[in-house]
Amino acid sequence: MHVLGHLSVEEFLRDYWQKKPVLIRNAWPGFEPLLAADELAGLSLEQEIESRLIIEDGIPGDQDSGPWQLKRGPFTEEDFRTLPVDKWTLLIQGVDQWIPEAAELLDHFRFIPSWRIDDLMISYAVDGGNVGPHYDQYDVFLLQAEGQREWSIGQMCNEHTPFLKGPEIRVLEDFNEADSWVLNPGDMLYLPPQLAHHGVARGECMTYSIGFRAPSAVELAQATLDEILVSANEDQRYQDADLQPNSSPGKIDQAAAQRLRQTVTQILADDASCQRILGKLMTEAKYPEHQPEASEVPSWAELQTQLTTANRVRKSEFARFAYSNWEDDSGREQCEIFYQGQSAILPESDLSLIEYLCNNRHYEPQQLCQLATSDSARALLQQLWSEQLLYTEA
Repeated sequence: MHVLGHLSVEEFLRDYWQKKPVLIRNAWPGFEPLLAADELAGLSLEQEIESRLIIEDGIPGDQDSGPWQLKRGPFTEEDFRTLPVDKWTLLIQGVDQWIPEAAELLDHFRFIPSWRIDDLMISYAVDGGNVGPHYDQYDVFLLQAEGQREWSIGQMCNEHTPFLKGPEIRVLEDFNEADSWVLNPGDMLYLPPQLAHHGVARGECMTYSIGFRAPSAVELAQATLDEILVSANEDQRYQDADLQPNSSPGKIDQAAAQRLRQTVTQILADDASCQRILGKLMTEAKYPEHQPEASEVPSWAELQTQLTTANRVRKSEFARFAYSNWEDDSGREQCEIFYQGQSAILPESDLSLIEYLCNNRHYEPQQLCQLATSDSARALLQQLWSEQLLYTEA
């Protein structure tokens, strides 16, 4: 289904993505929430699920709790019984990790590369519930699922933008409202990174937030360093064959800085290295501590038997796949698949299988078997199966 309403994908990417907000009325006609409010609250009782409660006026009866009180789950039924009648919000992160239908909802946003999609967060709020004016460091689509929420947008922010002192959550000290809308079920608001915004529930409501992975410079630097440590060797050294006479021998000049830059960039000169850095980083598991332990790797005959007796194969909800392909030094085409922060290089003959795995969530067992014609392709499927990244609907 096309969720951009009157906009084409080309128009959205050209005019709005990471540039400015856009409200799309009736983006999802007749949208039905995946979970009822009490079912969502039930998820917050689970140890494995990341959940938060944000109470604007503090916890009733707790003199030590100030405004914008944050409580982290798992919660108990007693926690919900002691909440005030208004101005609180329940947030459940990573719902797509646990609910197959939620993972499938994210497929509608694959006009953005799938390796950029982070998760689906669902927020339930009573009347007046909100998390304060704030900004996010990533793109987000806010899909109204139930009830009404009024969204206001304000100024662009940066690392120098001040926050209120005291609350554990980041609430902007100043919010300069520029526009506002009331969203009804099926309406959707896109917000680029660092744009101040504030959403307040009108009565009970639920909002689905589709967020995107945006690694920080620190994360990118660490991932790049990891790749350099693996690929570089002791013979690659700082060099200054272009050295000129210098009247100040203790000075590190701009030429030295440029040589350092060249030394580092030469290690990353090929696209394959940069693709590998992104591939491993962007497919890391959101909750690695909750991933099931790998089982024994089945033989191809054993796996083929399981596949041929299944109606359909699914990609696990916590699985993250991406791929790249390039030409090596000898002119041979290679492809690389990335999954859960790992990678495997395969010959170009396996590219059709890799594309099928990375571009879909459901797989026809017969097609998987037909595409796995080489030993390397079969070994890949066997490995993915043992790590429970693929499973049958049965």
